Amino acid sequence: MDEGLNNKAPHEPRWLVASAVLIAGVLYATLHARLAIGPQWLLVAILIALIVPSIIAHRTQRYSISNVLGYTTDGLLTVFLLWSVIRLVISLPGREVPPAALLRSAAALWLCNVLLFALWYWRLDAGGPYARHGRTEHVQGAFLFPPMTNDGRKAFHGEWSPHFVDYLFLSFNTSTALSPTDSPVLSRWAKVLVMAQALISLTLVVVLAARAVNLL
Repeated sequence: MDEGLNNKAPHEPRWLVASAVLIAGVLYATLHARLAIGPQWLLVAILIALIVPSIIAHRTQRYSISNVLGYTTDGLLTVFLLWSVIRLVISLPGREVPPAALLRSAAALWLCNVLLFALWYWRLDAGGPYARHGRTEHVQGAFLFPPMTNDGRKAFHGEWSPHFVDYLFLSFNTSTALSPTDSPVLSRWAKVLVMAQALISLTLVVVLAARAVNLL
């Protein structure tokens, strides 16, 4: 698991990743009580308990520990999100959740979906952030970003590596267009994740549309 890690401090700031995790937790806390696992504040508390030691491990160059905590964080977010999406779909016919709360919850879950898969893409692509930083040039990965093409390399003089914002952009496009736009998917595991994200996004959009039609 330490393959590709190095002792050089990564140049990519981690505050964006930590902010994305916390925003996902706050969005989850806005869900209707029937759609959440436990108290609505539970996920936020767990995420804070994981983020703090992860940041400490990163700053003290204990990258293996930071990686483990990162995978744990993303895994928990995935479990909470999938549970709530299933509960949302189940509650739709029985009208267990008030219409306004259901619309708000579906929108929050859609945004959580964007953030969650951006975190997974960032965490897994080309061995992860530490492994990517250990290379002089990003030429291989699960996604073919424009700067990896011949014209893109000329524009960036070959000195380019994807950051979290690049994966967030990819994830947002996948949730809105239900497919990647400017970055073709190369790896099989990435294709599975992209299909899963598009399916979740489509499910939430259908729920929103169904409830909106009923409200008319």
